[in-house]
Amino acid sequence: MKKLEKMEKISLLFTVFTLMFASICVVKAQTSTENMKTFFDSTIPGMKIQVNATAETQPTQNITVILSMKGLGDVYVEYFNLSIFGFLNGTYKTMMTNITDSNFPLGDITPKEYPCTFKVPEQVWDTTYGEISLTYRAVLGGLELRFPQIVYGFTMTYVENVYLKKLQDDLKSLSESYQQLNSTYWQLNNTFEQLNQTFWESFQMNLSAENLARLNQTYWELQQNYTALRGNLNELDNTRSAVIILAITTVFFVAATVYMVVRKPKQYW
Repeated sequence: MKKLEKMEKISLLFTVFTLMFASICVVKAQTSTENMKTFFDSTIPGMKIQVNATAETQPTQNITVILSMKGLGDVYVEYFNLSIFGFLNGTYKTMMTNITDSNFPLGDITPKEYPCTFKVPEQVWDTTYGEISLTYRAVLGGLELRFPQIVYGFTMTYVENVYLKKLQDDLKSLSESYQQLNSTYWQLNNTFEQLNQTFWESFQMNLSAENLARLNQTYWELQQNYTALRGNLNELDNTRSAVIILAITTVFFVAATVYMVVRKPKQYW
């Protein structure tokens, strides 16, 4: 009869433990100070585990993790390990660091803490992942129970994809440049239409490279003709000046000759 009652108690304890395991809250994301978050806060039979870590960071920057374990009774930890994984290129899982210890009692007054700081690899981004593996013994209800290889997984620090952000910034810059170029194009197009209209009104032809070349040829021909006419005009001016000078000189000599003839003394015979 006593054995039956003992078996019923053990069965009841296991039922309670099963319900407790089923109600464990694995992930918690309450913001704390200094860019730290509580990513894991769970009470399991005989102990409480909490993991605080840097809320977000960037590749090549640091993540600080603080693992805290507190006994809720007579607890002895045979082994535990916290592994923290990142994802190369946001896809391939890779271990970044791990915290491990073994064979120690866990008190119910002061939590046992394991702080750790490590650098994020260059090609890792997106949400990181933590995994706790635990084997321990606890005395519950006068019974010593062993919990082997308990494993909990939870999401952790977000690592910003700086490469994608740079591409997005570059794309935004290119988009802005394209909009500016497009605006400039339409302004130039409007200016061209106005010039084309003026060109048509002036020369009765469209503004084109061929017509500009034709006008340029005509301009140079006119320039050459103008230069030639200017040369002829200069020659004409020189000839006109020479004729005037010659005429003045001739008039002077004729006048002088007439004067001399008139003033010549008369001879008496």
